[in-house]
Amino acid sequence: FEPRPSRDHLVDVEPGAEAAGQRRGHLAGPGRSGEDVVEPQAQATHRAVQPDGRLAEPTRLNAQGRRVIDIDTYVPYFLIAVNAILSRSASARYQRDFNVGVTEWRVLSWLATEPGIPAARICEVIALDKAAVSRAVARLTEMELIDAVPSPTDPRKRSLSLNAAGYDLHDRILEAALQREAVLIDGVDPDDLNAFLRVMRLLHRNVQRL
Repeated sequence: FEPRPSRDHLVDVEPGAEAAGQRRGHLAGPGRSGEDVVEPQAQATHRAVQPDGRLAEPTRLNAQGRRVIDIDTYVPYFLIAVNAILSRSASARYQRDFNVGVTEWRVLSWLATEPGIPAARICEVIALDKAAVSRAVARLTEMELIDAVPSPTDPRKRSLSLNAAGYDLHDRILEAALQREAVLIDGVDPDDLNAFLRVMRLLHRNVQRL
């Protein structure tokens, strides 16, 4: 699913408005000639498929009465859209200022967190495919930012660690990354942010079942 968002799609939506059907089609009546017409039975069927307790439905009815994705309330849309914008802007910033891309930064970041690990572990933790990690490791090795030590039991496997130059670059990019995060969460209430992080951890767990 790759929607084409307009300028006003990334806006907050009041759950009560969704629950009340203010953004849905509703029955025709006096003064409602321009609104979508949806039969009560269709409305009941539409709402019956929603998870228990959900206030904002992930779908809406279009002008023809067909159920379609509502990108104001469909969770995967926001995950995809926000990540795409973050990755695009981060790539431009890190290439310009540090001569590395987002994938190289992710590898650097995790090697600082967990030194001496094989490339397979990086793939597992940061959810990148093997080819992307392999290219990033090769690039960082070429830039003399990481050291690779062959495994004593299997020469085909290597333990990867940042060297002094690698840690220096990591620390500089980390400051830029934290500045970007501060802009991203600007205006978010601290309690809301903690609630959001709890939800994201649950989503991260649940996505393994898809």
